[in-house]
Amino acid sequence: MEYVLLILGFCLIIGGIIGSIAPALPGLPISWIGIVCFYFIPGIPTNYWLLGITLFFTIVISILDYIIPAQGTKKFGGTKYGIWGTNIGLVIGFFTPIPFGFIFGAFLGAFIGELIYNSQDQKRAFNAAIGAFAGFLAGTFMKVFYGILLLGIYIWLFIKNWAIWF
Repeated sequence: MEYVLLILGFCLIIGGIIGSIAPALPGLPISWIGIVCFYFIPGIPTNYWLLGITLFFTIVISILDYIIPAQGTKKFGGTKYGIWGTNIGLVIGFFTPIPFGFIFGAFLGAFIGELIYNSQDQKRAFNAAIGAFAGFLAGTFMKVFYGILLLGIYIWLFIKNWAIWF
């Protein structure tokens, strides 16, 4: 049973890192559940501080992931139409057959949203789309970095408790 939980936890963390890139999957919560799986192994002392701190950062980064692209759009001169367009474009782009369609979806969604708001000002719409794209990249980088940090914590826990299994 221990090995099943070890493999499940590791797979959840790797799946969470992949989910950090794909906008429709809750990557960081999946990775955090991988850490929790580790503590269900019999004989592992539970470190509630580690679980609490990682849960806190998982929640904060997950919330920021929704705020950063919208703020990027707003900072580059976008309106609510551009912010909504960014979010809609992320979701639609995820389901398109184009590779990495979610990246282009954020850009195109903000651009189209701004054009709906004011079809005369294409330069502002383009700047807002650039802001949405920059915000999307910043949020994705933050999630992937934290997912890799959770993987490092998992490996550290594995090495720390090595003697239990062998």
